[in-house]
Amino acid sequence: MPTDIKSLTREELEAQFKSWNEPAFRVAQLLDWLYARRATTWDAMSNLPKILREKLRENFSFQNLELARKQGAGDTTQKFLWKLADGAFIESVLIPANPALYGEASDRHTLCISTQVGCAYGCRFCASGLDGWKRNLGVHEIVEQILATERWHEIENSKLKAENGEPSAISHQPSADSRIVNNIVVMGMGEPLANYDNLIKALKILNAPWGGGIGARRITISTSGLAPQIRKLAVEPMQFRLAISLHGATDEVRNRIMPVNKKYPLTELTAACEDYQKLKGRMITLEYILIAGINDSLEQTRPLATLAKKLYAKVNLIPYNKVEDLPWVRPAEEVCERFLAALEKLDVTATLRREKGGDIDAACGQLRLKTERELAKAE
Repeated sequence: MPTDIKSLTREELEAQFKSWNEPAFRVAQLLDWLYARRATTWDAMSNLPKILREKLRENFSFQNLELARKQGAGDTTQKFLWKLADGAFIESVLIPANPALYGEASDRHTLCISTQVGCAYGCRFCASGLDGWKRNLGVHEIVEQILATERWHEIENSKLKAENGEPSAISHQPSADSRIVNNIVVMGMGEPLANYDNLIKALKILNAPWGGGIGARRITISTSGLAPQIRKLAVEPMQFRLAISLHGATDEVRNRIMPVNKKYPLTELTAACEDYQKLKGRMITLEYILIAGINDSLEQTRPLATLAKKLYAKVNLIPYNKVEDLPWVRPAEEVCERFLAALEKLDVTATLRREKGGDIDAACGQLRLKTERELAKAE
């Protein structure tokens, strides 16, 4: 399969166009079609000469995610199941602003994106790895999740305008109301830092003014605890945010639900995070899914607070979303509130994610798993 055009940086495109003796301004035109107008075909790029479009068609693939299924929650959270070119499925979740998420203003939207088909790390509570790991996503497949979500939003806007009697044709011109993704959280299917090179290149494209134009500080990378890659991330020049999918503040709890902890126990993970902070000087977020009877007792708040203070981190509490075929359950609302209060009493900055998407199988991998099983039964 040829390299996908959305896997290339501006510098790589400029080098290619130079080798073809194409004027430099053609690169800017191409980038405008890819990232501002979010074109889906070569033929749509009407201001590029036909001969150049043919060169591009012959040398590069141009893949677009196919929306296989979508679930929309009552709170306007939207879950997308995307079909890839090889028939595999991945998920993205569009989440409206919430004090417990990463957006800073009420009109912000966060897109949670995937980096792998499946997952090899086998966290006991997660649906993503139930059918194992299939492959890493390519750079273009990571980038395309944002573009495909914004194309969906533009179509929905057009429908809404038509219902209100306003002009509804999709103009394919960059506009404020067609750009919905303001923040990216790399916390979907897969372990992001296990697909390190593709992830970083994709995020650089999404951050670049000629690409997605999303500020680095509005991009959060989550990891289950790959200590060497955390240290590698620390020396990257980009100011991405770091979140640790912690879910347990003791090795006993993490060993029970997160196999990665046996390779990188808390002492090693903590040391890597401290090294990250020395270089970045940025606050880390500790993601903590509350699971009834596993990590939700008030006894867990003290070691969690100790770790958070040591790392100058904030804690994001997330009530568990039930996954079919797994035994774990969500704690009662009052248990979650007490856990939050106990952390705050220990002078920890903490937030509790109130319900966002529980009615759409919002936990990573659930919609994909359900769809794949339905397709298997139909064969």
